[in-house]
Amino acid sequence: MQWFGRRESDNFEKGSSGGRGMAVGGGVLGLIAAAIYFFTGVDPSQILNQGQNAQQANTESTAPDSKQEKFARVVLADTEDVWTKLFNDMGKTYQPTVMHSFTEGVNTACGQASSQSGPFYCPGDQKVYLDVSFFDELSNKFGAAGDFAQAYVIAHEVGHHVQDLLGLSAKMEQARQQLSEEEYNKLSVKLELQADFYAGIWAHYEKNMKNVLDPGDIEEALNAANQIGDDRLQQKYQGQVTPDSFTHGSSAQRMFWFKKGFETGDVSQGNTFTAGDLN
Repeated sequence: MQWFGRRESDNFEKGSSGGRGMAVGGGVLGLIAAAIYFFTGVDPSQILNQGQNAQQANTESTAPDSKQEKFARVVLADTEDVWTKLFNDMGKTYQPTVMHSFTEGVNTACGQASSQSGPFYCPGDQKVYLDVSFFDELSNKFGAAGDFAQAYVIAHEVGHHVQDLLGLSAKMEQARQQLSEEEYNKLSVKLELQADFYAGIWAHYEKNMKNVLDPGDIEEALNAANQIGDDRLQQKYQGQVTPDSFTHGSSAQRMFWFKKGFETGDVSQGNTFTAGDLN
């Protein structure tokens, strides 16, 4: 991806609570949590300790942005341009999300989280939370190398923000309180796959409107989608696959919906909630 020297989003902040031990479990369990909840959606209570009060305010950082943070800001800027256009086409106004970069742990409107949680979106404050060191794990532990795999992570989380602006976050929270865990998980899969579709939509316009993609970029994103499918992660970390506990979709489903968004560039084709066969 051609990103160096391009516009960086101003909707970016840094800070950390400095705390540890806020993830679900630790050791191997922490790694599983980081993988399975890699692209956390609008139910952050599944990975955040909502029962804990934020006892420590975020400490703002004045350190210069790292290369990874500069990259994240460029990608975020591109999502702003693309979704502003698409919302205008729908007769709506896009309100950009803020990306919060942190290390170790962070306090959010959804509760406290650690870096083990992976990147996530909090609808309570409409922010994307990211510890950029996760990009190293994405490549080294999950086998998803390349800058466009990282861009896919960011675009997916921004996709959750798009869902929030369109009213889906509120509907999902209502459903979570009314449905069984198994029933809600099925909705969660549809939500996550739609965020994958929106990431594909962004990639479509990144290629056709921005013209900044390099050969192999889309393959990097598809490989990332493949590596973090629920079935692949469950088989790797649990030794068996239990579809009823899926929250993000299988590898095939995630690849399908990202690819559909990329190939069509048509937001109206991403209603995963009414799709009978998700792949």
